[in-house]
Amino acid sequence: MDIDDLLAEVAGDATPLESRDLQELTRAWVAERTAPEILGWPEELMERVLERIRRQIELVEEQTGSMDPKTNFRLIIVQTELERYKFLVRSFLRARLRKIDQHPLHIRAQHTASLDTTRPLLSPSELQYLSSHQALLSQHYSASFLSQFPGSLQRLDDTTGGISMVDRPDEDTAVFVRALRDIGAVFVEGTDRRLEVKRGDVWVVRWSAVRKWAVGSGTGDVELI
Repeated sequence: MDIDDLLAEVAGDATPLESRDLQELTRAWVAERTAPEILGWPEELMERVLERIRRQIELVEEQTGSMDPKTNFRLIIVQTELERYKFLVRSFLRARLRKIDQHPLHIRAQHTASLDTTRPLLSPSELQYLSSHQALLSQHYSASFLSQFPGSLQRLDDTTGGISMVDRPDEDTAVFVRALRDIGAVFVEGTDRRLEVKRGDVWVVRWSAVRKWAVGSGTGDVELI
C-alpha cells in the first residue's frame, strides 16, 4: 500500500456516510446504464438510501406550512436534495427494468445461479416483476401462435440443435472504464490484445474483458464511466 492508498483510506473514513452513499448510488447508476447486462442488486446501499428518502419525505410533510423563514429555507434545501436522490433511484431502477424486459429468461437463469452468493442479482420486487412479466409473455405467445406448434417447439428456452432460444445481451459491447486500482495485464478474449491496466487509466474495452473487475459485477477494481 502506497501513500496515495493511505490518503484515500483516511479521506474515505472522514467522509460522512450520507455523502458516501450518494457517491455509491451515482456510481451504481452510471454502471447500470452503461453495462450491457444487469448488475448485482446493491441491497445494503438501497436500504439505506430508501430509508433516508422516507425520512426526508416525512420531514417535509411535517414542516410544510411553517411560517418560519429559516424553516422554509431549510425545507427548500431538503426538497432539492430529495429530488436528486429520487431521480437517481428512479433512473437506476428504470435501467434495470429495461434489461429485465429485454432478456427475462437469461436474467432469471443468472439470478438463480446468484442465489448461492452473498449478492443476489435481483431484488425481491424485481424478481416478482420478472415472474409476472414472463408469465404474461408466455400466455400471449401461446394464445397468439405457440399453441399451433408441436409440443416440442413450444418452449421459449429451447436449446436443442446447439442453438439457444434464450436472448442474451451482447457481452462484447464496448464500455468506458476507469481503473481504481492496479490490475496488471488484461487479455481480450478472441484477440491478441493485451492491456496493462494501472490505477487512474481510462480504457475503451469489451465488457467481457473487464466484467470480473467491474463495480457491481466483480471485485470493484474498475468503474464504468
